Amino acid sequence: MSYVGLSSDYDHKVIDHAERYVDGKVHTNGLENFWSLLKRGISGTYVSVEPFHLYRYLDEQMFRYNNRKNLDDADRFNLAISQIVGKRLTFAELTGKTGGEKVN
Repeated sequence: MSYVGLSSDYDHKVIDHAERYVDGKVHTNGLENFWSLLKRGISGTYVSVEPFHLYRYLDEQMFRYNNRKNLDDADRFNLAISQIVGKRLTFAELTGKTGGEKVN
């Protein structure tokens, strides 16, 4: 049921692991690899992740994963910097205290 309504944006295929693990380009290896890297990052690098910021950690891992083959570390860093120049994240936004609340 989770996939209902996504067909207009995504091509969803199914693999029955009781029969096989790969059908041409259809497999779960990429997603399993991504989750493995994410879990390793959260438990090893970040150690403690607040639920409020979880989407930010996911965004970082997606960026790293999607640019893992074509870019080295320096190129990936330059790409990240080029995408944040001119954008501003205030402390209040970072901590979720927007809307006129006093921030210490």
